[in-house]
Amino acid sequence: MKFNKLTNKHIDKLISIVGIKYVHQSKQKRVEYGSDETEDFSFPPEIVLLPKTKEEVSEIMKLAYEFNLPVTPMGARTGLSGGALSIYGGIGLSMERFNKIIKIDEDNLQVIVQPGVITEVLQNECKAKGLYYAPDPASRGTCFIGGNLAENSGGPRAVKYGVTKDFVLNLEVVLPNGDVIETGANTLKNSTGYNLTQLMVGSEGTLGIITKAVLKLLPYPKQNLLMLVPFKSATKACEAVSAIFKAGITPSALEFMERDAIVWTIDFLNEKSIKIEDDVAAQLLIEVDGNNAEVLFKDCEIIAEVVDKFEAGEILFAESEAQKDALWFIRRRVGEAVKSNSIYKEEDTVVPRFELANLLKGVKKIGEKYGFTSVCYGHAGDGNLHINIIKGKLSDAAWKNELPKGIREIFELTVALGGTLSGEHGIGYVQKNYMDIAFSNVELDLMKAIKKAFDSKGILNPGKIFE
Repeated sequence: MKFNKLTNKHIDKLISIVGIKYVHQSKQKRVEYGSDETEDFSFPPEIVLLPKTKEEVSEIMKLAYEFNLPVTPMGARTGLSGGALSIYGGIGLSMERFNKIIKIDEDNLQVIVQPGVITEVLQNECKAKGLYYAPDPASRGTCFIGGNLAENSGGPRAVKYGVTKDFVLNLEVVLPNGDVIETGANTLKNSTGYNLTQLMVGSEGTLGIITKAVLKLLPYPKQNLLMLVPFKSATKACEAVSAIFKAGITPSALEFMERDAIVWTIDFLNEKSIKIEDDVAAQLLIEVDGNNAEVLFKDCEIIAEVVDKFEAGEILFAESEAQKDALWFIRRRVGEAVKSNSIYKEEDTVVPRFELANLLKGVKKIGEKYGFTSVCYGHAGDGNLHINIIKGKLSDAAWKNELPKGIREIFELTVALGGTLSGEHGIGYVQKNYMDIAFSNVELDLMKAIKKAFDSKGILNPGKIFE
């Protein structure tokens, strides 16, 4: 792709739009905004802008469109697929000042929110009113709603409540040419024209810039129970997942963690209160929630009966909110613990949940073939397995040249099992070379045609999903 470089004339105009205080040109700031949580990549933009209003975003995009300048939308930069990296330099457009919860509509169970609001802040504000915004990625304490929308984020409770797309009613979007649109309506049902709302969710900032979202809320569940189930076999743990659902139980969360994931996280956090026996190969963290304690206890009894058939060990029932928080804290920090332990690559595979055990076994065999180890964990209830490939003793040459072949085989296996390349992290920069595994040329051409219809010059988040 060929884009123009920013000139002093462009910069002066951008400063006039957002104000000098909200323009960063120093190398330090550009480097800061040039990376996310994807490995160790660094792609600093030429300039960083922090607009405050949709009108400012519109004016920025009109300028970028006129002069063919690449623009990379940015949120909290907690992504794991390189979605917010300024691959072609240009303008880094940070949405961090769009940080208002505009209205919590208790009558219609809706919230109007800007994209720079931290997910957990939104959840807590809704909870204070007895309402529930369920999508909760592991980075919920730092990630932005806008990033969740861009990547169609999930998290542990997606198994019962759905992912981000299931909570979106309407979006305000600035298009690459500066036009401003609304994608839908603030209604629970809408069969009026093409579904632009769902097209925008998960588009990874390649079609438009979200400046406002109308999200659906639920009544907050009054009670939950949490159990930690150990297994001597990781495969058996995966096999137990499907059996729980077949027994008629839909947990509010069902998480899988391999032994190394648990041990590394306990060590990383210096957590003394959680013990893992020597013969434990994996654990399932299982939560049920609702409004009737008697029903929830019965659900746990059924789950206990099911997992016993898969050689589960002694089940730990969290007896207090503090203990629940401690268990969830460990689960949510697994990714960070793995990252601190070794150079790694994380693949976000997802398969029908019954195939989870076959995926895990296949990943281990591929690792043996290519000489890498893997640490696996994820949202087992969704069939979503995060595969952390550890560099360990692999040579730099093998890591660079051979590992991509192994990753391709992992994705080929995933698709062969009825799955796809990403469950919640997106394709972004790091997975785009594998899109041919999941899609035919006809399907890819349709996607590219949609991109061109929205962004005829290809200036918005270039270098993501496909070239």
